[in-house]
Amino acid sequence: METTNTTEPWRVGVLFSQSGFMAVIEETQLRGTLTAIEEINAAGGINGREVEPVIYDPGSESRAFGRLAKRLMVEDGVNTIFGCYTSSSRKAVLPVVERLNGLLWYPTLYEGFEYSPNVIYTGAAPNQNSVELCRVLMEMYGKRFFFVGSDYIYPRESNRIMRELVKNSGGEVVGERYVRLGADRREFNEILREMKNAQPDVIFSTVVGDATVHLYQAYNDFGFNPKVTPIASLTTTEAEIKAMGYDVGEGHITAAPYFQGIGNDRNSSFVDLYKRRYGEDEPTNMCLEASYFQVHVFAKALGETNSIDTEILRASVIGSEYEAPQGEISINPVCGHADLWTRIGRANQNGQFDLVFESKDRVKADPYLIGYSRNLAFG
Repeated sequence: METTNTTEPWRVGVLFSQSGFMAVIEETQLRGTLTAIEEINAAGGINGREVEPVIYDPGSESRAFGRLAKRLMVEDGVNTIFGCYTSSSRKAVLPVVERLNGLLWYPTLYEGFEYSPNVIYTGAAPNQNSVELCRVLMEMYGKRFFFVGSDYIYPRESNRIMRELVKNSGGEVVGERYVRLGADRREFNEILREMKNAQPDVIFSTVVGDATVHLYQAYNDFGFNPKVTPIASLTTTEAEIKAMGYDVGEGHITAAPYFQGIGNDRNSSFVDLYKRRYGEDEPTNMCLEASYFQVHVFAKALGETNSIDTEILRASVIGSEYEAPQGEISINPVCGHADLWTRIGRANQNGQFDLVFESKDRVKADPYLIGYSRNLAFG
């Protein structure tokens, strides 16, 4: 328990890959985290004390996330950690924070079907992206889906959920293939030939990291037309579009709570702040935005409690609200997930997304799809 008359900094752990195949997106999450910390410290810190990040680079290795989380908690005396992109890295950290009673802030969309009192989930759950994405894709493009994903927990589970959504909406999955994490461009050639033969209306991608760039570039090489058969994704952000080339990304679809181009004053000030720090040509994205706002949610709770003790802090976080760049969000008291906005965008020639769907308000987190299952049973 902290005393109130100290000027010692509040130390927090930060675990995002700055190297390896996930750095293309996790580097932006690190930047979002540090942008918020710098903003908080410039305003005088929290109750007169600065936030001090203890940063490690797990190098895109899931086991390294678990090992470094333990180092943060045992050796560095940190019990709040901001970090993880992949579900495999989150699951490596989970037993550490549960055993040592830490608090992991996880700013990435994921497959749902998880709850831990030691995690605050600020990325989208399936009911906040996949459900509407399936509906919009069927209305705009057709009912034949081809799945392609990276070979680990998140893609396989997300595809399982999307398969159910497609089937329950009268569609069919005409193919499903997986590639290794870090797959290169050539590894997609055989899969794209298979897609040509299957003639899907939509390609649903759960490929992550550098391999995302290679998939879209290979798709472009094979002469597919995104106006007819787009790649639709939950994970392809402005960061990956920049890496693959705006011309390659144009016309493809992503479901996300946040895009840089959404129009509100809060987002405009956030984008300006980020670009002043990292450069005019550096776009924001949903994973960066969640990394940014979750630090502010943490800071607000810490300001109220003046204690970084996990039990005290979490009690203040649960049910709290914050005006994020995406709009007003809240931390759902039932499940510890964020109530977020649902948006679907189509990439344009400037590497940004034009909205094709936007929820009227934030959507309550339903990580176990209980509401969806109930609607199926009774509707």
